[in-house]
Amino acid sequence: MRKHDFYEHRKYPVLIIISAAIVLIIVKLFSIQILDKSYKLSAENNVVRKIVKYPERGWVYDRNNTLLVSNQRAHDIMVTPYLLDSNIDTLFLCNILQLSQQEFNNKIKQAKKYSHYKPSIFLKAVSKENFADIQDKLHLFKGFYTQPRYVREYNTKSGANIFGYIGQISKSLLEKYPKYTQEDLIGITGVEKTYEKQLAGEKGIERKVVDVFGKYQSKLEDGKYDTLPKKGQDVVLTIDITLQEYAEKIMQNKRGSIVAIEPSTGEILCLVSSPNYDPSLFLGNQRSKNFTNLYLDPAKPLWDRSTSALYPPGSIFKLINALIGLQEQVINPATLFICNNGWNYKSILHIGCHKHDSPLNLRQSIAQSCNAYYCSTFQRIIASKENSTAGLDNWQQHVKSFGLNKLIHTDLHDKKMGFIPNSEYYNKKYGIRRWGASTCISLGIGQDAILMTPIQMANLASIVANKGYYRTPHIVKTINQSIDDLNQDFFTKKYCSIDSIYFESVIYGMETAVEGKHGTAKKAKLTGMKICGKTGTAQNPHGDDHSIFIAFSPRENPKIAIAVYVENGGWGSDVAAPMGSLCIEKYRTRKISRIRLENEMINKNIQY
Repeated sequence: MRKHDFYEHRKYPVLIIISAAIVLIIVKLFSIQILDKSYKLSAENNVVRKIVKYPERGWVYDRNNTLLVSNQRAHDIMVTPYLLDSNIDTLFLCNILQLSQQEFNNKIKQAKKYSHYKPSIFLKAVSKENFADIQDKLHLFKGFYTQPRYVREYNTKSGANIFGYIGQISKSLLEKYPKYTQEDLIGITGVEKTYEKQLAGEKGIERKVVDVFGKYQSKLEDGKYDTLPKKGQDVVLTIDITLQEYAEKIMQNKRGSIVAIEPSTGEILCLVSSPNYDPSLFLGNQRSKNFTNLYLDPAKPLWDRSTSALYPPGSIFKLINALIGLQEQVINPATLFICNNGWNYKSILHIGCHKHDSPLNLRQSIAQSCNAYYCSTFQRIIASKENSTAGLDNWQQHVKSFGLNKLIHTDLHDKKMGFIPNSEYYNKKYGIRRWGASTCISLGIGQDAILMTPIQMANLASIVANKGYYRTPHIVKTINQSIDDLNQDFFTKKYCSIDSIYFESVIYGMETAVEGKHGTAKKAKLTGMKICGKTGTAQNPHGDDHSIFIAFSPRENPKIAIAVYVENGGWGSDVAAPMGSLCIEKYRTRKISRIRLENEMINKNIQY
C-alpha cells in the first residue's frame, strides 16, 4: 500500500472520535446550563441565601389527652465569617444581642473555627420577646441574619425525667445520624431521645435573594425550589399527669421515687424521681447555666432514680420468697414458724424482728412482716435441693422470672437491671462449698446483695396483682393515634415461674397488712376502697433506713400498682405506706379525703 493511502484511511476514525467528543460536550453543556438548576443555584450563592425551615417537633400528651409539651417559635442568629465587615460596631451589636465583648469575641472565634464561608449559629433560640428588638437592627450588620426554629414549650412543671430534653447534636451522634447537621437539635434523654425518629419531623428549605448587605429582596424564582417542613408525629404518653404532679408534690423535700403501673397493660401511670426539676429550665439563654447547676447539685436531680437507682428491696421481697416457697412446696398457707424476737442459727447468728404474736401462718407473716418466717422459708428453699449451690441457683431462676436481674426492653431511655446473686457470686466471695443458707440468710428478707430499681418494684406489685404475669412497663401509649410504631412485645404477657393458684394466699396477706388490726400497712387503709399492700424497711449503712411500700388496688381487676421508695425515710409503715395510699386515692377518685394525712406527708422533710 502506498504511504498516502494509509493516512487517507486513518483520518476517518479520527474525525468520528472528534465529532463524538464535540457532541458529548454540547450535551453536557446543555444539561448543566439548561436542565440542571443546581449549578445555577451554586453560582448565585453570593446573592441567594438558603434558609433551613425547621419543623415543629411532635406534641406530647398524657393518657387523657392533656397537652404536656408543645412548641414555641424562636430564632437563631446566624453568622457567615467571610462576610463580616472589618469596621463592625461591636459595641452596638453586643448591646442589641445582650452579650459582653468577651462573649462576642468567643462566638466569632467558634464560627471561624467551624468555617469561614459557611453560616453557623451565633446565638441559639432567641425568644420571641427578645427577637423583636434584634430584628429591626440586625440587617445593619453584614454577615448576620436570623433563622427561625421551634423550641419546646411545657404546660407542666412536672415530668422532666420523663420528657427528657433536646440539645445540639454532638460529633459522635452526627456519625450515627448522617442526615443531621451540626446546627440540628436532637433528643438527649427521656422520651425525646427514645422517640427521636417519630418526634423530629423533616426539615424544609427556603431560598431567598438578598442584597450585598444581606437584606431580603425576594424569593428565588417565586419559591420554585423551596420545600416545606414536615411536622413530627404527636405522641400520647401512658402517664396520668394529675397523678404525676401529685406524686411529685408529695415527694418534695425527699429523695426517692414513686412508680405506678396499670397492671393489665403495663402502662406507666406515673414515674417520679425526686428531687426533680422544672423542664423549662432547659430553655432560653440560661440553659447552660441551669444545666451546670443541676449537674453539680449533690442531690442529683438529673439522675432518674425511678429507673436507675439500685436499692435493697427489704421486706417487700418476702412476697417473692413466699411464692417460691409455695411453688417448691416447702411451705403452705397454714405453715407456722415461731419468732423469738427474730431468727436464730446455732446461737451464733441472729436476725432481729419487731414484736408481734408468734407463731404466725403465711397470711399473718405477710401482714406483720415477720423476719423469722422468711429466714426459715428461705432456709427450706435452699435445702430442698441436693446442696446449697443447686438450691440457691434454683431460687435465683425463680426470682429472675419476675423480671429481675435482667434488662427489660422497655422504651425508657435509661435503666438498670439490678442484681440477684447466685452460687457463683458466693463461691467467689467465700469459696466453693464454704457457704450455705445461713451465710446468705438475709436474702430471705430482701437484704444482702439483692438490688432492685423502683420500676422493678412496681412491676413486682403488678405481677402479684395479675396473679403471675406482667406486660413490659412502657411510657408511650400511641404515636399519631396508632400503636404500629411501638414495640409489639409491650402487649405480650410474660409469666413468672409461679403457678397462679399460689397467689391468692399472698394477696390475702397483703390485704390483711392494710385492713388488719396488726398489719404493718394499716396507715394505708382507705374507707370504701380495698388496697393490698406490703411495707418494707431496708437497712442503710450510710444513715437512716429506707422506707418502702408496694401495693395495688382494688383487689379484683386492679387498676393501679404502685411502688414508693423514700431514702432515709425510716419505717415503711410510717412514710411510704401512707404516701402510696394517698397516690392510689388521688388516681382512683381524683380527690383526697384524708387532708390531715396529706398535709403531714407533703410537709415531711426527710433530712439527708
